[in-house]
Amino acid sequence: MFAASILILASALLGACAGLPPGSPPLPEGLDVDELLSEIAACHLLRVVQNGDRTVTDAVVIAALDQYGFAVEQMIERANALARIAASRPAQHEQMYEMARSACEHLTAWTGATSGLVRFAEDGGVDKTWLVVDGEINPGFADKVIARLRGEKAVGLVINSPGGSLYEARRLGRWLRENGLPVGVNELCTSACVDVLAGGIERYVTANARLGIHQSRVPAHLSSHEGGQFSVVSAALYLREMGIDSSIALAAAAVPNNAMYWISHGEALETGLVTKVVSRF
Repeated sequence: MFAASILILASALLGACAGLPPGSPPLPEGLDVDELLSEIAACHLLRVVQNGDRTVTDAVVIAALDQYGFAVEQMIERANALARIAASRPAQHEQMYEMARSACEHLTAWTGATSGLVRFAEDGGVDKTWLVVDGEINPGFADKVIARLRGEKAVGLVINSPGGSLYEARRLGRWLRENGLPVGVNELCTSACVDVLAGGIERYVTANARLGIHQSRVPAHLSSHEGGQFSVVSAALYLREMGIDSSIALAAAAVPNNAMYWISHGEALETGLVTKVVSRF
C-alpha cells in the first residue's frame, strides 16, 4: 500500500507517461507504464543516495531503460520527483529505502541483467575501477575498505586475504551486498575472507584462485561445545542471508581450525559462493 501511494504521487507530480514504443516487451504483470518508470527511477535513486554521487546508477536501470524504451531524461525526472517526496516525508525514509531495494530486485527479474553499481566516467564511458585489497582482516578493516571504495570511486572489490575477524568480514560483506558491489578473488581467500566474497552482489574468481574454509575459533567466554554450535549457526545464517547454500558452513565445521578445506571451483559455483570463473579482472 505504501509503495503504491509513492508511485501514484510521483505520477501525479509529473503527469502520465506516453505508452511504450512499438516493439517493446510486455509490461511486467500488474504494472502500468508510470509504475514501471517509477520502479526504474527508484532503483537509480537508491544507488545515487548510497554513494552521494549523481554519476552512478545500477546496471539493471540501464538494461530496463533500453528494454522498455524510456529516455534517460524521463527516468531522471521521475527520480527527482521521488526525491522530493522523500524529502517531504522523513518519517517514512526507511519504507522508501526498502521500496527502492525491492525495485532493483524487480528490475533484475524483469530484464535478466545482473544488478550492480555502475559509474560513468567524464568521457561518457563506464568507469571500471576496482579496488584491490590484500592482507589480514583486522579490527577496523570494514570501515577502512569502505572508505577506500568511496574515496577511489571503485565499482568492485578484489580481495586476497588469509582471513581474520568474522565480525569485520560480515560487516563488510553486508555493506557490499547492500550497495551493489561485486567481489573478486584472484589469488587466495580463506577463512573470514570467504565471508567478504559471499557479500558481493556478483562473486568472481580467476582459474588459479584458491578458496579455503575451516572452523572458526571459539570465543573465550564460551565452552568448546557452545562455541562450536554458535559458529556453525551464525555462519549458516549469514550464508543463507547472502543467498548461498549453507552447506559451506557445515563443510567448514568439519575441519579443525589448524587445517583447511579447499573449495573446488565446481563446488563454489554449485553452492552459489561463486557466480563466475573469469580469466582476469
